[in-house]
Amino acid sequence: MTSNKPKRQAKARTVPSVLGWRFAFVMLSLSAVFAALMVRAAWLQVIEPDMLVSQGDARSLRVEADAVLRGMISDRNGEELAVSIPVEAIWADPKVVLERHAAADERRWHALADILQLSPTQLLQRIGDNPQRRFVYLQRQVNPAVVNYVKQLKVPGIYFRQESRRYYPAGEVTAQLLGFTNVDDVGVEGIEKRFDDLLTGTAGRKVFRKDAKGREIEVLERFQAQQPGNLQLSIDQRIQAVTYRELKKAVLSHGATSGSAVVVDVHSGEVLAMVNSPSFNPNNRGNAPAYLFRNRAITDTFEPGSTMKPLAVLSALEFGTANLASKVDTYPGYMRVGGSWVRDAINYNTLDLTGIIQKSSNIGVSKLVLDMPIEHVISLYANMGLGSDTGLGLNGESSGMLSHRRRWSDHERATLSFGYGLSATAAQLARVYATMANGGVSRPLSIVKTTDIYPGEQVLAPEHAAAMLRMMEANIMPGGTATRAQVKGYRVGGKTGTARKAIAGGYGEDYVASFAGVGPISNPRLACVVVINEPAGDFYHGGEIAAPVFANIMSATMQLLNLTPDAADQARLTAIGGGRHDG
Repeated sequence: MTSNKPKRQAKARTVPSVLGWRFAFVMLSLSAVFAALMVRAAWLQVIEPDMLVSQGDARSLRVEADAVLRGMISDRNGEELAVSIPVEAIWADPKVVLERHAAADERRWHALADILQLSPTQLLQRIGDNPQRRFVYLQRQVNPAVVNYVKQLKVPGIYFRQESRRYYPAGEVTAQLLGFTNVDDVGVEGIEKRFDDLLTGTAGRKVFRKDAKGREIEVLERFQAQQPGNLQLSIDQRIQAVTYRELKKAVLSHGATSGSAVVVDVHSGEVLAMVNSPSFNPNNRGNAPAYLFRNRAITDTFEPGSTMKPLAVLSALEFGTANLASKVDTYPGYMRVGGSWVRDAINYNTLDLTGIIQKSSNIGVSKLVLDMPIEHVISLYANMGLGSDTGLGLNGESSGMLSHRRRWSDHERATLSFGYGLSATAAQLARVYATMANGGVSRPLSIVKTTDIYPGEQVLAPEHAAAMLRMMEANIMPGGTATRAQVKGYRVGGKTGTARKAIAGGYGEDYVASFAGVGPISNPRLACVVVINEPAGDFYHGGEIAAPVFANIMSATMQLLNLTPDAADQARLTAIGGGRHDG
């Protein structure tokens, strides 16, 4: 039996429902992520593409450099004066040291600190001062024994790097002339600084890409090494050593504060020796005071005193107010000039030009200079090389002082004739005397060996230059002021100089003793200047202190160069002696 009640049926949905909120959230999230990825990709690809490249290069690019040693410096005969030797530097990677706890191995860590002359704490502070750094030098230019010891310790994060160290075989003999380099092999003094560009090469470099296993897969760039140049100086190491030995001996024996000496080839202008005392060891200069580093022969000026008297006589000969037969009345041995006195040691009465040089007469040269225009005297002094650089081109060279003012008092003119009121360096004085020895031809000095001789300038009449050589030779004979400058077997000549050192308001009690001379007289080849600064004790004249140094240097030098002895009459070379007089 069936029921008559109507059956209810589910209503069919005729309109689709709206998306559920969960689904919408997922879709929005995915869209946001996708958009963020697109923005990030666009940022990296368009705005900052270099960052990814740099990170990739940091992982795969490597650079290898070929070490290039600094060029060699040699003397004129090829003897090594400065060479570079390969050494190693010890460095640390702080990140590796700290991450691998290298300091925890106390035995190795303490051994490393001891060999580096540090405490373990100091070593850790130096490395860990900035953990973000990847490179810290621990010690530079380390000797091989230390390097081998550190390598055997095998401390994590400690590495080694090739570099070079400069070595000077001649030590203190060439110290101020050559100068030295710093720890980065850059010239900072002397020849090393002047010719740094020539002596410095460029290391070769290869840029390549490696894979994850460290294998080279691509060479991107390759730069060839540029080899440094070598430098050959005009210096003769044999003469340099002899000159330094004799100068040092004189400075020490007379208690002088310093000294300089220069030897020049008069024909070419090449400097064969340039030394200073006291010196220092350029291979170990840690405790050397900075004032020892300067090359006094070109930087320090002094009033040359009586070594200027040959130029005063030459000025009169060149101007024509005197000739080789002229005589000057110096009676009574003193005269008043412009309110001041000019004196000789004694009354020499009448002197010829040779006598003026031989007796070093202040009266004689004063009268010669007062008889001519001061402009002519200044011009001749300048043409001889005073008041200008010598042509060496070395750093720190002084040009001295030679005034070109219009107004001169008579006393200033007189004192100029015997070497006061102007200043010069030892190198300048050597150039002056080289000009007299070279027949009156002035050439710039050269510190580099050269085969092309500079033509020079004729600044003196050849006959006047030759006559002055004979006058200076007479000065070393009995009766002259420089008998201690005699050289056995050779004819030499020169002039002594003794000048008070200027102080504020006048002149003090310290002296500069000097001697400048040439030889052999028959065929001049060498000029030599010796300057002794502030000798102590009772001996301070140039004839007593500087002349014997000149004699020893010239004797050895002429023998080393195999110059033919030219002293025809050995009997006239008297025993070393001579008076203490010097103007």
